[in-house]
Amino acid sequence: MLHTPSGGAGSGTAAADMMSIGAVLNVLRDEFPEVTVSKIRFLEAEGLIEPQRTPSGYRKFSPHDVERLGHVLRMQRDHYLPLKVIREHLDALERGEDARLPALGRQRDAGDGERLGELFTEPEPPTAARIGRAELLAAAGIGEPELAEWESYGLVTPLPDGGYDAETVTVAALVVELGRFGIEPRHLRAMKAAADREAGLVDQVVSPLRRHRNPQTRAHAEARTKELAGLTAKLHAALVQSALGVRLP
Repeated sequence: MLHTPSGGAGSGTAAADMMSIGAVLNVLRDEFPEVTVSKIRFLEAEGLIEPQRTPSGYRKFSPHDVERLGHVLRMQRDHYLPLKVIREHLDALERGEDARLPALGRQRDAGDGERLGELFTEPEPPTAARIGRAELLAAAGIGEPELAEWESYGLVTPLPDGGYDAETVTVAALVVELGRFGIEPRHLRAMKAAADREAGLVDQVVSPLRRHRNPQTRAHAEARTKELAGLTAKLHAALVQSALGVRLP
């Protein structure tokens, strides 16, 4: 939980309670050690926060701005929601509406620090088996050209009926987030190819179970697939961390 200075009396915020961007960074880093000044400026540019400006142009953040920033970062980290969805959710709350947090894609436990590993644990059942094209565009905050480009690289693939499986929302959110660091869809083709190879390896192991005459054995294939998928994904994450010489908290 963020601890921010209390606001001043009256309708406005006391000048003493206003914080510079550096001070905000220090407050946020207790819970979000990866946050940067550039990240805060980006969230401002995306309309998630609206800090005041001094006559000389310096940003000044109120306790409300800091608290809202915390909510934004927490929803990105714990629920991996697109910024557009986060902004609409917070705006609805501030209007006094009974807005529930959207259940899109895979969600994660805020109390667990192993953030990368959580991406590869067994997901909770999705709220819907299918998502329409318009819903995917809205959830990811992208347009038709971007989605068409992703499809051309095989990052997302429509189902025969033109929809997408629910996990595509998670893929879309990750592609968008990587794009903020300058990683374009064309750069992700190697990752998609590696994922396809890993999926092929898992399928090779469980295929005999799926073809077995015993219904219980065939049912066991689904559980084995999930178990192997989790293990291969965790190995992939560990190999990437090892190659980069880093370890996530």
